[in-house]
Amino acid sequence: MKKVLGLDLGTTSIGWALVNQAESGEEKSSIIRAGVRVNPLSVEEKDSFEKGKAITTNADRTLKRSARRNLQRYKLRREALISLLKSENWISDETLLSENGNGTTFETYRLRSSAVTEEITLEQLARVLLMINKKRGYKSSRKADSGEDGQLIDGMALAKQMYDQGLTPGQVLFDLLNKGKKFTPDFYRSDLQAEMELIWNRQCQYYPDILSESLWEQLKGK
Repeated sequence: MKKVLGLDLGTTSIGWALVNQAESGEEKSSIIRAGVRVNPLSVEEKDSFEKGKAITTNADRTLKRSARRNLQRYKLRREALISLLKSENWISDETLLSENGNGTTFETYRLRSSAVTEEITLEQLARVLLMINKKRGYKSSRKADSGEDGQLIDGMALAKQMYDQGLTPGQVLFDLLNKGKKFTPDFYRSDLQAEMELIWNRQCQYYPDILSESLWEQLKGK
């Protein structure tokens, strides 16, 4: 006879059951004990519930935990990419990887936009790759609130606009910033991957002996 503890974890409660599990035909399974532990509401939770607030404290904790995990994954991706770029001697510990000085606020956006059509240095290319590395993009249709005029930007409509006009996410972002927009829409992951391939293929024309196929395979995973 084997004892098994089963747990049902919810946002506001934990259900549990301790059972005897039969291991042969001569034995019979049975429930030893079962129950549920409901997390008691705090004064703040009770007030929120009475006011019609839908999200619980535990659900709020889950959202924050997910945000922390996403941040940690981003840090790991960035560290892995920086390590690879250093090993290829594109950058060093002294390399500035962000804007520095007057008039350089959107310099990396400009580099990202122009990298699909003209030559940039390997150090500049490193900055562009690190910018793309920040967000992996969404696999499904998402919406981003502009926060400026209350309009919603639909991911599918944005993808269609880029396809019709032959634009990359970097070119769209640079154009929006030049127009004074203060928001950046979200993109499909496939659009970001396609942009990276366009940038890589263009820069391969200028650095054929440096931008190798093996290096491309390493970069794609980072």
